[in-house]
Amino acid sequence: MTLTERLELYEKLMRLDKPIGILLLLWPTLWGLWFASNGHLSWWVVWIFVLGTVLMRSAGCVVNDYADRDIDPHVARTQNRPLAARRISTKEALLLAAGLAILAFLLILPLNRLVIWLSIPAVVLAASYPYTKRFLAIPQAYLGVAFGFGIPMAYAAMQGAVPAQAWLLLLANVFWAVAYDTEYAMVDRADDLKIGIKTSAITFGRFDVLAVMLSYLATLGLLALVGWQYHRGVAYFAGLIVAGAIAGYHYYLIRERDPVRCFKAFLHNNWLGAAVFVGLLMDYR
Repeated sequence: MTLTERLELYEKLMRLDKPIGILLLLWPTLWGLWFASNGHLSWWVVWIFVLGTVLMRSAGCVVNDYADRDIDPHVARTQNRPLAARRISTKEALLLAAGLAILAFLLILPLNRLVIWLSIPAVVLAASYPYTKRFLAIPQAYLGVAFGFGIPMAYAAMQGAVPAQAWLLLLANVFWAVAYDTEYAMVDRADDLKIGIKTSAITFGRFDVLAVMLSYLATLGLLALVGWQYHRGVAYFAGLIVAGAIAGYHYYLIRERDPVRCFKAFLHNNWLGAAVFVGLLMDYR
């Protein structure tokens, strides 16, 4: 195998060819940074968090594929992943994940001690999430905590503390993750039932569409509450209205539970997160 071919496999293992995961991790982190700084933040801190997001998401993908290396071959959508296809060794994968995590840790060293301490549970959450599908009925909620942990870290970086609003934003992200990752799980439901792993799509059963929409409602309600606490203006709440319209479009996509349309709805969540952030950005101008 040539070096180019090996690097291409690493790229696929880290999902750099599919950036949707990075974006779903990035948007709530940016929400936290802007709220925590009242729109007046240092751009080098932003870059630290953006690069850290890319590195930790990549490491999380590697760990996920390592954990699912014996499951992915039985799922049509994942059977050709590098570890599932045995094109990369488990030792290589673990070394790659460790290297990415170390780089992410080095990035935050210029920040304060609280950020460094919070990086420990952040790593634990990222590394343990793939295994929650074995025993949690709704592992998507755990994913929401892992994907949203950049929020308390952002507050720690900007304020040296983690106030109640940070945890409300994190809770909003938990509901958002339940919504979009249930859409994702609806794609693989038939395979997941055969394998015996747990997902929210299986747990919610025939109420899956209702659960997704209620999760969107809870997300937007909590974001509105935080905006009200920070006395945000018209632009921010307009962004939430746009995000709500996007959530409504997702109902149209998933209502018949067609796997292709459910996957489209999952990918489309990038625009929901972006709508919230653009509204927040414009409101702080």
